[in-house]
Amino acid sequence: MSPVHVSRGASPVILAFPHVGTDVPADILSRLNDEGRKLRDTDWHVDRLYADLLPGATTVRATFHRYVIDANRDPSGQSLYPGQNTTGLVPLSDFDDQPIWSEAPDAAEIARRVDMFHRPYHRALAAEIERVKALRGVAILYDCHSIRSECPFLFDGRLPDFNIGTDNGRTCAPEIERAVADLCGNAAGYTSVLNGRFRGGWTTRHYGRPGRGVHAIQMELAQATHLATEDLPFAYDEAKAARLRAHLGTILERLEEAAKTLPTGGKA
Repeated sequence: MSPVHVSRGASPVILAFPHVGTDVPADILSRLNDEGRKLRDTDWHVDRLYADLLPGATTVRATFHRYVIDANRDPSGQSLYPGQNTTGLVPLSDFDDQPIWSEAPDAAEIARRVDMFHRPYHRALAAEIERVKALRGVAILYDCHSIRSECPFLFDGRLPDFNIGTDNGRTCAPEIERAVADLCGNAAGYTSVLNGRFRGGWTTRHYGRPGRGVHAIQMELAQATHLATEDLPFAYDEAKAARLRAHLGTILERLEEAAKTLPTGGKA
C-alpha cells in the first residue's frame, strides 16, 4: 500500500486530501477496538465531492486512515488548538471522545508511523507545491476536509456548512481569503464562517507562505451538505452533492483566476 496517491496537473491549484483514506494495515487494525474499526471520523467521500471540478488541478491524497496517523497534525505532537478539545497526531479517541484502541500505540510506534505514513505524504505534497510554483510562479494549496455537523466534544451547537481556515489571514493573500469568504457567504441556502472553530490545520499553517508565493486555505465542510446520513453507512447523497459541487467548482475556478494576479515569491 502506497501511503499517498498523486495526480499531477498544470493548474496553480493543488487539492490536498489528508483524511479520505480508509486503509489500515493489519497489524494496526488488530489494535483498534470495535468502535475504532468503524472509522467514523473519515472525511467521507470528500475526494468524490471534488472530483473533476477543476481540470488540471493537482491532487495529493493520503490513502491511510487518520487513526493510523493524522496527516494534518504537527509531527512533533504539538496541539493545533491549545486549551480546546481536539485529537492528536495518533488519536486515542474519536470525535465523540470514545476510546478507539484496545492497545494504544507507544512513542516508538508513533515514530514508526510518522516515518511510514506522515512523512511520505508530506514529502509528496511539498514536492507538488515546489513543482507547481516553478511552473506557474505561485501555488494555491486548498486543503479539503469534512466533519459531522454536530460534535459536542469539539464544538457547541451545529457547525456552519462552509468553514474557511486561513489561520486568521496568515496563510494566504487577503484577496484569496476575501474571494472564498464572499462566495461562501453568498451561496444561497448555506451558512459559512471564516476562521471560526477551524482556522486551518497543520497543513495550512505549515505550507501557507504568501510572501513566497505559496497560499494555503482550508475548507472544512459540514457533512450534512453532502451525506445522506452522518452516521453509518455515511452514504453519499447525489442531490445534495450536486448542489454543493456547483459552489465548490466556482470557488476553485475563482482561485485559479486569482492566481494570475498574485505576485510570485522566492523559494517556497
